[in-house]
Amino acid sequence: MAVKFDLIIRNAQILDGSGEPSFDADIAIHAGTIAAIGTLENQDALTTLYAEGMVLAPGFIDVHTHDDLQVIRAPDMLPKISQGITTVIVGNCGISASPVSLNGNLPDPMNLLGIADDFEFPDFASYKAAVNKTQPSVNVAALVGHTALRNNHMDKLNRTATADEIEKMRVQLRESLKEGALGLSSGLAYASAFSATVDEVKSLAQVLNEFGAVYTTHLRTEFNEILSALDEAFETGEAAQAPVIISHLKCAGAGNWGRSGEVLQKIEHAAANHPVGCDCYPYSASSSTLDLQQVTSDFDIVITWSDPHPEQGGKKLAEIASEWQISLLDAAKKLQPAGAVYHGMSEQDVQKILAHPLTMVGSDGLPVDPLPHPRLWGAFPRVLGHYSRDLNLFSLPEAVRKMTRMSADRFGLDDRGRIAVGAAADLVLFDPQQVKDSATFSQPQQLAEGIHSVWVNGILSYQNKKITGQRAGKFLERQRDLRVGFY
Repeated sequence: MAVKFDLIIRNAQILDGSGEPSFDADIAIHAGTIAAIGTLENQDALTTLYAEGMVLAPGFIDVHTHDDLQVIRAPDMLPKISQGITTVIVGNCGISASPVSLNGNLPDPMNLLGIADDFEFPDFASYKAAVNKTQPSVNVAALVGHTALRNNHMDKLNRTATADEIEKMRVQLRESLKEGALGLSSGLAYASAFSATVDEVKSLAQVLNEFGAVYTTHLRTEFNEILSALDEAFETGEAAQAPVIISHLKCAGAGNWGRSGEVLQKIEHAAANHPVGCDCYPYSASSSTLDLQQVTSDFDIVITWSDPHPEQGGKKLAEIASEWQISLLDAAKKLQPAGAVYHGMSEQDVQKILAHPLTMVGSDGLPVDPLPHPRLWGAFPRVLGHYSRDLNLFSLPEAVRKMTRMSADRFGLDDRGRIAVGAAADLVLFDPQQVKDSATFSQPQQLAEGIHSVWVNGILSYQNKKITGQRAGKFLERQRDLRVGFY
């Protein structure tokens, strides 16, 4: 009998991404796609893998990453593939690697992506080509950053844009959407975009309506005024007839703890009339550049890097201020530009947001940080192990849905995030009893436990805590109108 398939995975406990209970079956893969599902004992393949006792799920989709340049600079993508992630969505929080033309210094927070020399993609087409040429170990889909567009067309970012500048940004956004960008992201909390008016963002977002593209936003504030920030996001999306995704939803700051109920209620209310969703990472600490507005003694702030004082990396801001015998604010000023982890959320709020049916999972990891938040290496196994298995916050099928099918549907990746005949063979095989995150705040660069094998476009790319050296990722263009099938 002629060999029909490249691979058969036998006796797998399959979670197909829909949220439905698992079922036992064999899966056959051929030419990068799922070719057959069922009882395949009479079928033959070049390779056979026995999956007894393990769960086979669609490869995880990390919807909130800052891997824009990392997929080209370090294409093995070990922090992601080792978690079972097979697709990353880049260009979040208003910062993207393309289209970018630097006119001077690299503005904060674009420095979260890399150094000035790394930004060599003046248009979206050149970035897409570079990803495909490099062929990272994960697939890549991309948003266009509002701050990146402002950088391209404005001399100063601490003001609103003129009508002429906005029109130039609209032209560049339209070109990127024609090339397959998923949509527009904003990071209105950052100084480089905070001066942008609602009308500036709305005017840009209106271009999305021409393509059925999405609007994702790091809200203008996640602190006390979060409800009005949500109103602004919904108003922008509705004016553009664009689906809205609230990035890394949280109730930030000690004064905001316990407000997740009213925040989620507001999102539910908006979602009843317009496509609205959110993503969340499974930790009660955030990480970004060191922001003077977030300096407080209410909770610990740990410095992860500092250009003028690299020796202070890993220390608490309070310790540094005490050492220098100056205030927290003065210490922060002296450390800038710098990065920080802010232990500024309530675990109860994190759990409420994570468990909500409208919430999908994104890591928000910062790959160039020398002491990264552990979410870079541990977010997805943490959802499976800590939150689903150990805390029983939601079922394992629901955990997988939040990391696969929901994400694929929201971003229009119709052949990803599901186990079905004809779907791309992006798959992860894991041990449901052993899977867990190992990364910690003090030792963040740790491989997860329990992730057995990961396939990207049918190619075995990671197995038994080792990359195989076979990379099969590709750039994924926007496939359809994202207003269709968004839930």
